[in-house]
Amino acid sequence: MTDTKLKITAALAWCLAWGDERESLLPLPTLQKMQNAILNGQEVPAETREIVQQIKKLDGLSKRLDSLPFPSLADIKKDYPELWQQQTAIGLVYGGATKIKGYVFEASNLQDIRGASALLDRINLVDLPAFFGKVKDHSASQWLDKNFSGLKEALIPELIIYSTGGNILAFCPAAFVDDLANAIEKRYTEETLTANSCAVGASFRLLEIRLGLLKDPIEETFWLEDYRKNYQQPLVKAYFGSPKTDAEIVELFKNRKSFNELAGKLASLFQQRRNGNEAGKESRPSRRYPPIFETHPYVVRDENQQRSAIAHITLIPGEPWFSETLVRKRLMGQLSKREFGPEQLPEWYTHLNLDWKPGYVQSWVNQFEEFVHKSPNRYYQTVPKSTKIVEAQRTEEIGNYSDGFIAFIYADGNNMGGYIQKIQTPQEYTEFSQDIFEATKKSVFRALREHLNPYKLQNLANPDSKHRDGTWIHPFEIIAIGGDDVMLIVPANQALAIAQTIGEEFEKILLANNKTTYQITEKDILSNPVTCHRYQDPQNPPQPSQCQLSMSTGVLITSYSTPIYYAEKLTNQLLKSAKKKAKTLKEDFCYHGGTIDILALKSVTMISSNIQEFRESGLTKEQGKQTLKLYGAPYTLYEIGGLIKTIAALKESEFPRSQLYQIRSFIEQGKRTAILNYLYFRSRLNPEKEALLKKQFDNAWCPAKTNNGNIAPWMYESEDKVYETIWREMVDLYPFINGETVGSYQEGDREESLT
Repeated sequence: MTDTKLKITAALAWCLAWGDERESLLPLPTLQKMQNAILNGQEVPAETREIVQQIKKLDGLSKRLDSLPFPSLADIKKDYPELWQQQTAIGLVYGGATKIKGYVFEASNLQDIRGASALLDRINLVDLPAFFGKVKDHSASQWLDKNFSGLKEALIPELIIYSTGGNILAFCPAAFVDDLANAIEKRYTEETLTANSCAVGASFRLLEIRLGLLKDPIEETFWLEDYRKNYQQPLVKAYFGSPKTDAEIVELFKNRKSFNELAGKLASLFQQRRNGNEAGKESRPSRRYPPIFETHPYVVRDENQQRSAIAHITLIPGEPWFSETLVRKRLMGQLSKREFGPEQLPEWYTHLNLDWKPGYVQSWVNQFEEFVHKSPNRYYQTVPKSTKIVEAQRTEEIGNYSDGFIAFIYADGNNMGGYIQKIQTPQEYTEFSQDIFEATKKSVFRALREHLNPYKLQNLANPDSKHRDGTWIHPFEIIAIGGDDVMLIVPANQALAIAQTIGEEFEKILLANNKTTYQITEKDILSNPVTCHRYQDPQNPPQPSQCQLSMSTGVLITSYSTPIYYAEKLTNQLLKSAKKKAKTLKEDFCYHGGTIDILALKSVTMISSNIQEFRESGLTKEQGKQTLKLYGAPYTLYEIGGLIKTIAALKESEFPRSQLYQIRSFIEQGKRTAILNYLYFRSRLNPEKEALLKKQFDNAWCPAKTNNGNIAPWMYESEDKVYETIWREMVDLYPFINGETVGSYQEGDREESLT
């Protein structure tokens, strides 16, 4: 058995051996001996031998389901009677934080945003696992024992299926389902005061862990024979999928009637409870409203103008007013930046005489430092030896790396839901969550390592930051890495390269770790990989998609002074646009790779509506029977690499800046006007420079569809009959692309990156 499989076996055996009551059927030492024996491959105690044997038979049933012919319910009941007759239920609980962005981004200060994210990370990655004894002697374990009597003894680490990405899915003895769900919700509320959370649970039979939801008697369960007869019915099609062949009917049925169906039921209950609806359990009243704090119109509010302040903090620059919620966020923000140790609280906090302790979670920057020290160390090559490097405290410090401009990067996985629908066992859920979390984290760390270096602050404008001049910092902020989600703030001049590398490395890591699981095998999907890319480079042709999963990314380049809540909303819109592009390319070209949408803002007031409306009304022109799109975003990862190279070539060609802006104004006057003026200005360049630009822009992006010429600066999209251009984006991004940063890695670096 694999390590993960042994853990799942131990978890199921623990629940069955505990029984249906709050008191264990067997003495706790016996259960612990069974747990250790299973994990170490030893013989289990005699009292638990029959239970472990049943779980092994469940594994045997899994192998039978993977072979043909597919067994009927009568065959299963006949061949595995002990599995169906096992009456002891197994609890399953799913929960986590909800409306996370509302909690994290309600603050305007980066330190408070950082602290809110760190506090949620601490609860999800430390506190909840501590409930199960995964973190020894932790305060969360003591809190659980105090608030939920008997629950602590009923939980072991192996019960956790996953606890990353802001959610937890775990087994537990059936009698403690409600207690565990309540404990999850209560922990979030008591620690954050205002963050929303939700947790639900249900109990299932052992056989349902592998076969999905079953009726009693079992013969009444909707089974494969019923699916074959009714697969064209709308409700059945919506639940199972739309098969075209009998083999697809069997495959879709197997995927749905598995552990996946139990997880789907909990997800449905989760949405009901999250939306304030009754989940059908009187023992757990619905929480229809978020936590509310009493206030008064004449009471002083905190600096976010959200809640009543409890103190005026004169020991912090700016002398802010803090509510207790904001106190916790600021304290966690300072702790995550290592401004003090977990046992050495700052003076401004100790003066408040509050009894809340922030606990400790390893910061992302600390984890990044550990990652860099384990790998070839080009990241530190510009730093004098023995230099102390600290975290950035404000967006101004990150922008100091790039002439006052920063970039918000928001990335999210593609096709995750479709892939999860194929997961059939708890073991696969555990392995999948671990793979995705590790791939996401490492892809971010590799991108930051390859494209950034520590930076020495200079000429800071903010009076509160002047004392930081001369300080060496890590010039980035990792707001969150959760599951397949990434939120970063980086210098603007490296944003595109970082976003591209994150997307590329995410796929490479998944394939390197487990090639057969995530590898695309269909030959037709791997055919003709060039057609979906508008950029062409004969010396570096695009490679076909290899991984079933990928990342879409939104990148917003803006001034460091842009309000974070505003930037977050725009970046989220860009992410949705990139994901929509990825979905379209998958449907039209079977493209499984990543996509990136970009927007460069030169002023906060540039967009008063949402981005889609801005592009449709301001950057789309109707000229006669032709439609002109004055933008090219979103892009594929391959196209982003081409865009970076093209802008670098534009710089190298010494194209006059004034003429760049002239051509940008000409493209609004029509297709022919833009073409004529572009060719005129290009012809005035040095012959070598003109040849370079023609190769990297005209031939790479703008070939004509009907002849061997080109229509620069336009590209023709024949399916929608639209002329589009990347010129406007090249001009906007021109200041943020450095020639020396073109491309991602050298080949040697790529070899190392997969180790």
